Amino acid sequence: MFFSQTPLDWQTDRATWPHHECSRFVSAGRVRFHVQTMGTGPVLLLLHGTGASGHSWRDLMPRLAEDFHLVVPDLPGHGFTSMPGAGRISLPAYAELLGLLMQELDVDVDLVVGHSAGAAIAARMVLDEWIRPEGVVSFNGAFRPMGGQTAQLFSPLAKLLSLNPLVPRFFAGRASDPAMVKRLIVGTGSSLDADGIALYQRLMRSGAHVDATLQMMANWDLTTFADDMSGLMRPLLLVIADGDKAIPAHEAHLIAGQVTGAEVHEMRGVGHVAHEEDPQGAAELIKSTWQKWQTS
Repeated sequence: MFFSQTPLDWQTDRATWPHHECSRFVSAGRVRFHVQTMGTGPVLLLLHGTGASGHSWRDLMPRLAEDFHLVVPDLPGHGFTSMPGAGRISLPAYAELLGLLMQELDVDVDLVVGHSAGAAIAARMVLDEWIRPEGVVSFNGAFRPMGGQTAQLFSPLAKLLSLNPLVPRFFAGRASDPAMVKRLIVGTGSSLDADGIALYQRLMRSGAHVDATLQMMANWDLTTFADDMSGLMRPLLLVIADGDKAIPAHEAHLIAGQVTGAEVHEMRGVGHVAHEEDPQGAAELIKSTWQKWQTS
């Protein structure tokens, strides 16, 4: 059997998980969060995207820890973080749960960086005043419904799949094939090394992680969120990648037109998980943006 319907087992996976020595478990909002902390300085919150975990920041963390105190959680239901209760799988609910986590950790977030859906969560946390950072950095942010008109079909389909207990088992079982996981990553326009593929494979072997991913997609309503972005009132850097096949670059420009002072920066030669493909470039961009905002 290649999959488990239960969450990943920290005792089993800990020894080979990136930065495991920085891990701790914190309860907030009836969710047991797996969170990693590293470095000293201004507090930088890093939020991963759907279907990933905090591991996606693994190669940025040592680089960023030179200048920041990093807070890197697994989103609810993802990785080693427990699933939230019924009715708490939505963008506002995830923003609240992560806000409660920041309160439990007793940290004031100075800068927040999110990838894909994590960028939307970061912005929602600011809009709902769970955090008051000096700015927001988005890597290939998912602020608008994916797929245009096809998005009207996607959410009901994801909801239907998430209600079938056999579906997470099916996808988790398929994850025993590294080639399948690699195809999923390549399908987003990205290319990861064998270690990167193996980490996603370990996540996808967990039926619980797959179930959380499906439920998150099924309940993720972005139909009006883009309009809310006009109230962000914080500096916003929208990082796009020329090879991203998951989120069209023009959507970042649409968002930039709604947020006063927002800027768009393109990373070249990378895809949807650009920060994993070019961690040095991503870290330097975060640092330079922070310095710019500090002096402006």
